[in-house]
Amino acid sequence: MPYTVTPTAIADVLILEPKVFGDARGFFVESFNQRDFEQATGLSGITFVQDNHSRSARDVLRGLHYQLPPRAQGKLVRVVRGAVFDVAVDIRRDSPTFGRWVGVELSESNHRQLWIPPGLAHGFLTLTDSADFLYKATDYYAPELERCIRWDDPTIGIVWPLQGRTPLLSAKDQAGACLGDL
Repeated sequence: MPYTVTPTAIADVLILEPKVFGDARGFFVESFNQRDFEQATGLSGITFVQDNHSRSARDVLRGLHYQLPPRAQGKLVRVVRGAVFDVAVDIRRDSPTFGRWVGVELSESNHRQLWIPPGLAHGFLTLTDSADFLYKATDYYAPELERCIRWDDPTIGIVWPLQGRTPLLSAKDQAGACLGDL
């Protein structure tokens, strides 16, 4: 199996660890293969329509972002340089894990990927001087349907590894709403 798949506390959020072939010269990893993704996760019919790449400085916190139906996005995310603490929050009102979060470190050295299905909010905190973050999305960006939940919403209670530092936020992220107000 080209991926090792580990479920998280939110059953639909999956950690994927691809096989990495490395030696003294460097490494090779097949970062995505549709057939292998479907076989490893049991998810079929998922089509990725957009790839995105962001670069962030240390302590930049992006999120918690999501898009409303009918343009809700599933995301397969990974880091190719640096490290982030990546978070998914279940905002599906009919879900038994509504309001719960999971956090996973993604880095250039662990090669982990995180599958975040549609209906969840997503964000990350940069842990290194800089991080390059890549994600595949199942629907196109629709700014009119994009929403943002506060990164520090006390009802969700995400434990960000800030160690007393203040995160760097965009104006959009500073204006996020609490989950209970959405």
